[in-house]
Amino acid sequence: MRFLKSYNNSVALVENEQGKEEIVIGKGIGFGLKKGDQIDQEKIERRFITAEDQESIMQLKDISAKTLELTTKVIKLFSEMGFKAFRLSVAWARIFPTGLEEPPNEKGLAFYDKVFATCKKYNIEPIVTISHYEMPLKLTLKYNGWASREVIEHFTRYTKVLFERYRGIVKYWMTFNEINAASMGFVGTGAIDAELSEKETLNLRYQALHHQFIASALAVKQLHKLDSNAKIGCMLARMQTYPATPDPADVRVAQANDQFNLFFTDVQVRGQYPNFMNRFFKEHEITLNFAPEDTAILAEGKVDYLSFSYYMSTISSAKDTTDQALGNFSLGRPNPYLETSDWGWQIDPIGLRIALNEMWDRYQVPLFIVENRLGALDELTSDGKIHDDYRIDYLRKHIEQMKLAIGDGVKLMGYTTWGPIDLISASTSEMSKRYGFIYVDQDDEGNGTLKRIRKDSFYWYQQVIASNGEKL
Repeated sequence: MRFLKSYNNSVALVENEQGKEEIVIGKGIGFGLKKGDQIDQEKIERRFITAEDQESIMQLKDISAKTLELTTKVIKLFSEMGFKAFRLSVAWARIFPTGLEEPPNEKGLAFYDKVFATCKKYNIEPIVTISHYEMPLKLTLKYNGWASREVIEHFTRYTKVLFERYRGIVKYWMTFNEINAASMGFVGTGAIDAELSEKETLNLRYQALHHQFIASALAVKQLHKLDSNAKIGCMLARMQTYPATPDPADVRVAQANDQFNLFFTDVQVRGQYPNFMNRFFKEHEITLNFAPEDTAILAEGKVDYLSFSYYMSTISSAKDTTDQALGNFSLGRPNPYLETSDWGWQIDPIGLRIALNEMWDRYQVPLFIVENRLGALDELTSDGKIHDDYRIDYLRKHIEQMKLAIGDGVKLMGYTTWGPIDLISASTSEMSKRYGFIYVDQDDEGNGTLKRIRKDSFYWYQQVIASNGEKL
């Protein structure tokens, strides 16, 4: 097995014994190797088998069938809770396996036909994210992901298929999940930048992000033309921050961090780049390639609403510190006035009210909280119960702040929690970091029956929905 190139410290492209390309994963898998070198087989933890492997294809079909069966059963449980909306994401590669095809994969679309039909059966409105930290692998291998402008055409072919297929079925769309993840590299851009200099890395990431902005704006224009009754929004990982002290230097750092977090939604909601980013681009020697039509595309492709995730807040200081707050895209220091979760994420319900007010004042478009939740250790008792009062307390306090924000004049169009059923945490790859109202019998090693068990929070949230938030 010969090494071809490294994507990062643990992912490499290789040529296997049959002369076909594979992706392999393993700690330090490509370290110190040059093209043509032999891979140390003992370092390989996982192989992504080539599409020609029929046994692998059959395994994937089996997984897909089981996924559909489990998904429809879970939607039924959501209905039991009283869900009015269910946020889900479409997998781009399920519709266009390589991203390059002209006709879409009909079997992939049939999967979502059944999912949406199940939602309709239970009177649940699907809220659909079009791209959620994924893209067909071939687009990374051929174009280096969003670093290439050519990917825009493939994305808009994908969105056109979705909008035409689900006209009148899906009324609420979002283009990119937590689009600010693109500033952090591969997870958001699908572009490999591990071997670039710092300057080259920043240029690649912000060019890739620009292509996403253009793709998003074009998708907005597509939807408005194809389905005038549907709405489409953007999504941000909101990082509320406060100055560490009244020192003006700390206040300025907090302001700058806040501006940087809102830069992404400035482009998508206001339809143009904010002026404050000119300094950032100049100081970091970032030069973006704008096509002549890009300014008009952004201005014409403004989103209908702004959705965001909110988990925590941090504080900002002008002083260098190694004391960083853990969390979702953490940018600052921990706040001594706040409690923390089992995983060190700071719990700040009032910060949600502050974030809602700030974004409403800034944008004056409907806001939609699509992720908010506590990841915690749950204990299954001997009688098969999960008493998660800590999760109920977290949600209660955040919903109370939402109600206060609405009283402040904020137009809040909806609220969905992250992970209504336990799942593998994206941030830690652990099953033990549980978010759901519904417990799933599986451990961090993948062992378990997958049995679904209603937690105490299941029944609590059931009454919250039934009372429209009056019974907390």
